[in-house]
Amino acid sequence: MKTVKELELELNGKPVSLYTLFNKKGVSVDITNYGAKIIRLIVPDKNGKFDDVVMAFDTLEEVIEKEIYFGAVCGRFANRIKDGKFTLDGVDYQLPVNNGTNSLHGGIHGYNEKVWTVKSVSQQELVLELFSPDGEEGYPGNLTVTCTYILTDENEVKIHYEATTDKATIIGLTNHSYFNLKGAGNGTIRDHQLQINADFYTVLDDSFALSGEIRPVEGTPFDFRKPTVIDERVDHEAFVPGWGIDNNWCIIKNQAGELAWAGTVYEPTSGRKMETFTTQPGLQVYSGNWMDKIVGKEGKIYDRQDAICLETQGFPNSPNIAHFPSPVLRPGEKYDEWCVYKFSVE
Repeated sequence: MKTVKELELELNGKPVSLYTLFNKKGVSVDITNYGAKIIRLIVPDKNGKFDDVVMAFDTLEEVIEKEIYFGAVCGRFANRIKDGKFTLDGVDYQLPVNNGTNSLHGGIHGYNEKVWTVKSVSQQELVLELFSPDGEEGYPGNLTVTCTYILTDENEVKIHYEATTDKATIIGLTNHSYFNLKGAGNGTIRDHQLQINADFYTVLDDSFALSGEIRPVEGTPFDFRKPTVIDERVDHEAFVPGWGIDNNWCIIKNQAGELAWAGTVYEPTSGRKMETFTTQPGLQVYSGNWMDKIVGKEGKIYDRQDAICLETQGFPNSPNIAHFPSPVLRPGEKYDEWCVYKFSVE
């Protein structure tokens, strides 16, 4: 069985391969055009030791069959839409329901399992494109999506999402990488420190879709405005008791569309720090609650709360909540959003 690193094959008649970006500081990132997924991300610790800090798998078969969102671009609409329903310009749309009673991450066959077209590749940039036809997974409009990965010499992984449509639609893209700053498969993230640049968070209903209510973090377990050890909060009944965090925060911004700091994760033993920036209004923090002894790269075991996701996004269920930032994209408009993961040590 070939490793992803050696991969040159076709899936559904489209070529699939792995592309490595690298900078002058020795940082590298491996990305496959299957699901636009980050497969490896090699960064140094405070002693100059390099390690892989994202969870994934060694073979394409595992990438396809196991944890389907590891490292992926999720769409057409990331996160949950309540009951898989929304109304746009007076037309009712029904999406596939694939997460309890809700539609999650674009439906049954989201962008995470599409073979993207490679438009260009260089030492520090990879440009991927996807055509999503009208009616796919119930969404209206022919959508053309571009995802550009850029690895800078400042140890930033920049992700640039662009899209256009020929019919009014909704869109919300995110990257779903699972991070462990000690190294993927090297234990829990409960000892990581988390900081979130948010004064407010969005409230879940009983189905785990957003209710539309926005509450202040002040005086609640959702207040991560100062660095907080995850272990101190992750089991609180305000989250999913006994499981962990899977919630959206409203990022502090001076104006909509600003590239703003969203949050930071720090791991004290390695000294690795990951700062997250985005033009999008929300940050979903997920503490890897549903992983269950998954065999990952190099045979390492990925278990519950062994990773953290910082998913920059539009607000979940926003197609159904008028006072949320709008996810609507119309002909003649351009969807244009950024996510930046910046790595350093201290």
